[in-house]
Amino acid sequence: MDVGELIQAIQTLNTEDAFRPRLDASQWRSFTQYLTRHELASGQALVTQGERDRTMYLLGQGALQVHVTGGTPGSSRIGILRPGAICGEPGLFTDAPRMAHVEAMTACVVFALRLPRFEEMAARMPPLALEVLRAAGAVMVQRARINLTRQVPSA
Repeated sequence: MDVGELIQAIQTLNTEDAFRPRLDASQWRSFTQYLTRHELASGQALVTQGERDRTMYLLGQGALQVHVTGGTPGSSRIGILRPGAICGEPGLFTDAPRMAHVEAMTACVVFALRLPRFEEMAARMPPLALEVLRAAGAVMVQRARINLTRQVPSA
C-alpha cells in the first residue's frame, strides 16, 4: 500500500467521524511526507489505554477495534475503524494518557504522524499543519458527541 491509496481511503470514507482535511493535491503530497508506514498483525495492539503517546494514526488497510477497560458492562467496545479512519488524534493536543485500546482485527497498514514530525510540519508549513489539526479536532468533537449519545467514554 502506498500513500496514494491512503489518501483515497481518507477521501472516500463515509462515516460521521471521518477525517476531512481540506487539502489540495500538493498539500496531500506534503502531508504524507511527515507520515511513517507500519504494518500490524491481527490482534496486535496499536494504542494501549493508559499509556502516553503523542501520535495520531491513519488507517490505510484492514480493520481496527477500539475498546476500553474498566467501564460498565457492555460499554467496553467503542467501535470498529475502517480504512481512511484516524485514531489517537488526542495525542496531537495533549500529553494525557490514552483513553482506549486500539488493536488490529485483521492485518493492517497504518501511517503514523508523531508529534515531533507534526511540529516540524507546523514550523515549515503552518497552513497545512493548522488544517490537519482542525480536521483532527473535528473528529474528536464528533466522536465525543457520538459517545455522549451512547453514554460511553471517548476514545
